[in-house]
Amino acid sequence: MEKTSKIYVAGHQGLVGSAIVRKLRVEGYTHIITRTHGELDLIRQDQVETFFKTERPDYVFLAAAKVGGIWGNNMYPAQFIYENIAIQTNIIHASYLYEAKKLLFLGSSCIYPKLCPQPIKEEFLLSGYLESTNEPYAIAKIAGIKTCQSYNRQYKTRYISVMPNNLYGPNDNFNLETSHVLPAMIRKFHLAKLALAGDWEGVQKDEAAHGPIPDDMKASIGLDPITHQPINPSTHQPSVILWGTGSPRREFLHVDDLADACLFLMNHYDESELINIGWGKDQTIRELAEMISDIVGYKGSIKWDSGKPDGTPRKILDVSKLAEKGWRAKIDLEEGIQEVYRWYLGETV
Repeated sequence: MEKTSKIYVAGHQGLVGSAIVRKLRVEGYTHIITRTHGELDLIRQDQVETFFKTERPDYVFLAAAKVGGIWGNNMYPAQFIYENIAIQTNIIHASYLYEAKKLLFLGSSCIYPKLCPQPIKEEFLLSGYLESTNEPYAIAKIAGIKTCQSYNRQYKTRYISVMPNNLYGPNDNFNLETSHVLPAMIRKFHLAKLALAGDWEGVQKDEAAHGPIPDDMKASIGLDPITHQPINPSTHQPSVILWGTGSPRREFLHVDDLADACLFLMNHYDESELINIGWGKDQTIRELAEMISDIVGYKGSIKWDSGKPDGTPRKILDVSKLAEKGWRAKIDLEEGIQEVYRWYLGETV
């Protein structure tokens, strides 16, 4: 890409899109195009095609998506499959119609089978059954990969697909009904820390900033779900309740590392085959919880609800293909979580 190329970042207000915009600006790219949802509804094909006809972007980062954790995927499967397929199909097709030079499609590691050999190689795609809790989202993302590959094959386009593992970073979603595991843990431990200190005003401020606190979370930290008043601390001590057993292993990648990898691949990768982006290290969910608890400074108890699903037993990506191209992640997990917690507290921009 030239520094003056017209670059459209779809989903620029989200976790991934905002990181890509930050990276492009730091690297001196001067013609970045963005639109809010209010300005451009990506589910509407007519709006997307009008936008592309008017703007004619040279390069497209397709980071727009409907995302969420296990709870969101279970509650809204129709929205997850419909909205994601609509968004990506509209943008990919418009990129072809109006001759974008290259497109980068952001997928997800959930595209791989639930019981995939570890670490997960790119060629394991479609080699087994998906994890049931996020199957609609995964199928949508697989459709996006195959759409890019099909357009490359038929129309000789330059569309690449990248598969990051679990992401975290500034601008993450901390709504406890729709967030992923790492930001959800940060918020849960922070709320329980406030409750242990009797800082109910702080709990109210957190709820105003980051969304409603579900009734079961209120009960666990010592707020009556009906009256919303503190429960007598002599009969109830705040605790953090986490889903599952804590035994699954997960790999986490800081979103700034992902943005760096996306820019690298946009400039240096032209193959139709998807490519993994990850850290190359993993830990159990229990280890992650202990790390976040220490970073937040929470001193109370942690309880595991084994009646809730664990999800995939292990998910770590084989990133040797990307390493051979000359890129590796740089941000250590503990360092990254410390930064995100400072951002959550409003201490960094």
